[in-house]
Parts: sequence; C-alpha cells; structure tokens
Amino acid sequence: MPRILVAPLNWGLGHVTRCIPLIEALERRGVSVMLASDGVALHLLKAEFPHLPVVELPSWRIRYGTSNMVWNIALQLPRILYAIRAEHRMVRHLIRTHHIDGIISDNRYGCFNHQVKSVILTHQLRLRIGNRYIQWAANALLRVALRKFDIVWVPDVPGEPNLSGSLSHPTPEELLVRYIGPLSRMSTVGRTRPLHSGLEASTADHPLPVSTPGRKTKYDVAVILSGPEPQRSILEQKLLEQAMALTDRHFTFVQGKTQGMEHHFVAENVEVVSYLTSRHLNELLLSCQVVVCRSGYSSLMDLAALGNKAILIPTPGQTEQEYLADYFADQGVFVAQRQEEIDLEKGLEAIFSTTGFVQGQLEVIHFKAILEEWLSGQ
Repeated sequence: MPRILVAPLNWGLGHVTRCIPLIEALERRGVSVMLASDGVALHLLKAEFPHLPVVELPSWRIRYGTSNMVWNIALQLPRILYAIRAEHRMVRHLIRTHHIDGIISDNRYGCFNHQVKSVILTHQLRLRIGNRYIQWAANALLRVALRKFDIVWVPDVPGEPNLSGSLSHPTPEELLVRYIGPLSRMSTVGRTRPLHSGLEASTADHPLPVSTPGRKTKYDVAVILSGPEPQRSILEQKLLEQAMALTDRHFTFVQGKTQGMEHHFVAENVEVVSYLTSRHLNELLLSCQVVVCRSGYSSLMDLAALGNKAILIPTPGQTEQEYLADYFADQGVFVAQRQEEIDLEKGLEAIFSTTGFVQGQLEVIHFKAILEEWLSGQ
C-alpha cells in the first residue's frame, strides 16, 4: 500500500475538516497515511486521528489586523512566502525519510514534489479582490502556484447548481481540474451515544434534516466559530452579548479552540464548549434548529450535507466569504449579515423565509471513485 501525506492549511478549521472524509477513505482502503499541519488544525488532526503520525509544518500565522484583506495579506506576504518555501523543503525531506508516495495538499502551496504525484485540494480557482488590477495579478500568481501540482481537485460539482459559483466555474483552460463533489464530515445518519462535555444528544432515535417536518430538536441555535484571530474573538463577543439577551432561546457556542476541552454556561440559555470532534458536532447540528457560522466554503459543504438553515456572517475583508454569503442570500437559501451589523433577533426572524439546501439539490459525485483512480496510478 502507498504512503500518502495529507497536509491541510491552518486557516481556521475549514481546510482540515474537509480533509477528514479523504483521510477516512484512505484508511479504509488500507493506505498508510501521514498528516501534516500546524496550529489549531494540527490539534484537531490529533484529536480526530490520534493513531496516525503527525508532522508540524511551518505556520503561516495569518491574522486579520484590519478589514482590508489586500492590506492584511500584503503586510504578511514575506512571512507567508517564507513559510511556503520552508514547508516545501520539509516535504522534500519527508519524501526521502518516510518514503512518501503521494501528497494531498489542501491549499498549502509548498506541499508538492515532482518525485511523487501531488494533488492540491481547493475551490479557489479564481480569487475575488476589490481592485481589478490587483485581482488580475493575484490570479496570475495563483495559476502559477496551482500548475506546480499534477492535478487540482475541486470539492464541488461541475454544473449548476453548485456551491462555489464563479470561484471555481468555469475551469481555467491551463489547469488540469477534477471536480470531486462536496466534502463534508457531517452525515444525517442518526446517532444515539451521548455527547461529551455535558452536551446531550438528540432525543430522536433517527434525527432528520431540519427541512423535514417532525424533526426533534434539543437546541435552538448552534453558533460555530472559526477563522483567524482577532476576528474570531470579536465575532464571539458580539454574538454572546446578543444571545444572552434572547432568553427565550437556547444557544450552544462551539468556539473552535482545539488546544483544550472546556465546557461551561455563561448564562442560563447560553452554553459554551471549546470544540467538538466530528461525531459530536454532527450530533449537535442534527439536534438544533438554526446554525450561525462564517460563510467559509467548508461550512457551506457541511450545511449542504445536513440541510440546516443558517445565518452566514463572513469574516470582514475576506472577499470570498462575502461573495458566498451574498450568493446564497440572493437565492433565498440562507440569511446573510455583516459582522459589524449583526442582529441575531432579526436574523432568526428572517430565517423562516429561507430554504436552506434541499436534499438532492446538488449532483452527487462520489469522491471515493476519484480517489481510488488516483491511488491506482501511484
């Protein structure tokens, strides 16, 4: 069996969570898997796969000091480029010392090597930036970076409807792209084991998607926090203040802090847990009515898998998340609110006029067949 290195970017938790189905599929096939990342993504990998070897990669250390994404990245670009070069050197060393046969990189542009087959997993075939000249230059550099990999895997479907809109459609002609379908660690299959950290499981024997009449719910609102600091903490504080005032609703906050497990109540109606593993987060989402989260791509794939209704709050200055929030709000799928204008009460009232993702809305593509095809060519 080949040995595959899976390396998700540590930029929030979305990149690592969407790699979980791939890692599980590799293990089921008997493949030897090595994991590589840094920061909170590395902590989550260790929690989800404690039996697998893990390597710490150089950190990009992304922070959003301002609401201007171009300025944020420009200030940090030297450090990012240094980290990309460092991770490329480390990958070369791992190939030699651990006999790596293939690489699946989720948006880590230094995790490739021409001695082995290298895949990059991304939905960002076109960057969206406010200034069209900077956008043209950034996309030219992006295509250069993507061409260093043998193939690009896009976790979406090729036609319509789709999840990524103009970010991944149509396919740039100069890239070898394969659409592998949405990747989510979430499932609508019911679970009955109790949640850890004081959170109780749904009382339903077989929980159903929220769009299905008769679904039993335990929690009113699940708030899933993620993304780089300080914006993650700013959003948490804003939402906590408003949630505590809505005493007729029960809120559960998942902070996205994977360094340690903590669980407490900040008010009678507001429960806070530092993080949940995939199984326990799945149970929480199946037993809540509404999700409040960033409009990150991985969050959208999870919502598509479960059918929850949601309030999307893009990270300030992250143009991709702003585009996706507006894209689905315009279709009446979700409610979208800007972080500086959050109004939980109004958002929860507006949620009933939205549809959420309807089951069967997206074409089903079985990524396992594509993964098997790639492995067979090792």
